[in-house]
Amino acid sequence: MAQKSLVTDQKVPTASQGGGAVRSMLIIGALFFIFGFVTWLNSVLIPYLRIACELNNFESYLVAFAFYVAYLVMAIPSAWVLKKTGFKKGMSVGLGVMALGALIFIPAAMTRTYLFFLIGLFVQGTGLAVLQTAVNPYVTILGPRESAAKRISIMGICNKVAGALAPFILGAIILDNADALMDSLGGMSAAQQAIELDALATKVITPYLVMAGVLVVLAVLVSFSALPEIDTDEEDETVASANTNKSSVFQFPHVLLGAFTLFLYVGVEVMAGDTVISYGASKGIDLVDAKIFTTYTMIAMLVGYVIGIFAIPKYISQAKALQVSAVLGILLALVAIFSEGYMSVMCISLLGLANALMWPAIWPLAIADLGRFTKIGSSLLIMGIAGGAVLPLLYGWLADTINPQQAYWIMVPCYLVILYFATSGHKIRTSQPVSGSLPL
Repeated sequence: MAQKSLVTDQKVPTASQGGGAVRSMLIIGALFFIFGFVTWLNSVLIPYLRIACELNNFESYLVAFAFYVAYLVMAIPSAWVLKKTGFKKGMSVGLGVMALGALIFIPAAMTRTYLFFLIGLFVQGTGLAVLQTAVNPYVTILGPRESAAKRISIMGICNKVAGALAPFILGAIILDNADALMDSLGGMSAAQQAIELDALATKVITPYLVMAGVLVVLAVLVSFSALPEIDTDEEDETVASANTNKSSVFQFPHVLLGAFTLFLYVGVEVMAGDTVISYGASKGIDLVDAKIFTTYTMIAMLVGYVIGIFAIPKYISQAKALQVSAVLGILLALVAIFSEGYMSVMCISLLGLANALMWPAIWPLAIADLGRFTKIGSSLLIMGIAGGAVLPLLYGWLADTINPQQAYWIMVPCYLVILYFATSGHKIRTSQPVSGSLPL
């Protein structure tokens, strides 16, 4: 018998249907690998561009801003694209846009123009906005709601394996001898500095050419794959009855709270992964050693995902896992703020363990019971990824104004809000129309 999806009454592929569900999950897993690889390259790009383009902390964290603000700007257009193309073709479109963003890095590197780098990152973020708006609800829908966090955790392993490899691979290419270069720049003439920095900038060309090629190939493969289409505009009887008087996604308070919670969660996750290399350097750790700290963050997240796969929902609910994760995040942030040296830096890396189950838990809790509003609800949640644009930038400003360690105080209230959503925020429902709400 076919599984009933989270929000539809249509049949979705199951293992009993010739391995259809397995094939679908393998394809989606490959896409999550791409998410992780592209996203966590930023942790290396920040210190790299800080040297190559001669930036301060605030300016360097515009890397994260340009990448993640695309989710805010392009999430609603992404929903429109998916409405026209469907999930499957939308995934191919997203991959193609990401390839274009990678190609923009070529003129950026050749001219050493920071603005071009930021445009390339924004275009890549736009492609990811389309891709993630399609893929995340797909994984949630493809099976029972109560085990959605387990499926997303499996996808998270693909994501974070790539995230662990990305800074290690790219860092070995573009940060090679970066410490020696920084030490020698002060004794060079302006002309010699320009020559050395131009040479550093060109190191990024080959990796991004390869990335563009891989993304184009994946776009073609997904387009011709057997990945099934799922219609989220249909509703089962229970959901349809509950949504009878609703005309707008804004009549689902738990979705709005979920989007804000995701905003804060992505902000702290990006801070943990993207700032830790620079933070380690600020503590006197050489870049050649510090570049590995983001890999530690990804490994910690992998451990968290494995725990989630085996524990949810058999031993712990999605909501309870989110509560435990939020408390752990608060504790690690406080230890990082009040300790010194490697202990402080490692606590930031270990935030990966606290953050691991947040996305897998927040997403299904926030998207529950949306029915025909699933696509637009997914877009609102994707907009929450813009937290990765805003909060690291705020961290960079505080790091310049106060110091990099005390700037981590902004993490604590973020984890407190996540704890609130985990305990009671996700339970809030209303059946009353919202005055003046948009017909989304």
